[in-house]
Amino acid sequence: MNKPYKIPESVLVVIHTADLQVLLIERADKQDYWQSVTGSLDAVDEPLLATAARELFEETGIVADGERIVLRDWQLSNIYEIYPVWRHRYAPGVTQNTEHVFSVEVPRDIGITLSPREHVNHVWLPYLAAADQCFSPSNAEAVLQLPRMIQNFNK
Repeated sequence: MNKPYKIPESVLVVIHTADLQVLLIERADKQDYWQSVTGSLDAVDEPLLATAARELFEETGIVADGERIVLRDWQLSNIYEIYPVWRHRYAPGVTQNTEHVFSVEVPRDIGITLSPREHVNHVWLPYLAAADQCFSPSNAEAVLQLPRMIQNFNK
């Protein structure tokens, strides 16, 4: 049975601590490709918040419980060109993806359980260093916007 094509709509979840340490995870399929949590919708009607919570758990083992660990929707989306190496996962002719940005603040000592099928390593970095390490320009830009977005959420 053929695997269905990926939906070209996804989430990006920037995981950070109160002091702006950012968690990056290294892709299993591309060495030295560091990123935040990302993932596509499983169904066209899957709510974005549900997608973000699912991907956060699948890729890191972190549970967004809505009380201690709260996902924040930035109400920001990016449209970007899908890297040619991954276009085969999408329907023929699909070249762009819409990415919706979220963040989540976690304690620095939170346990991280990577999905070995997707990621092989993780690291905590100060946000500027994390932005430099991201392979994706939209991911790097989201990390750079983190201080301002946190300030907005805390107003």
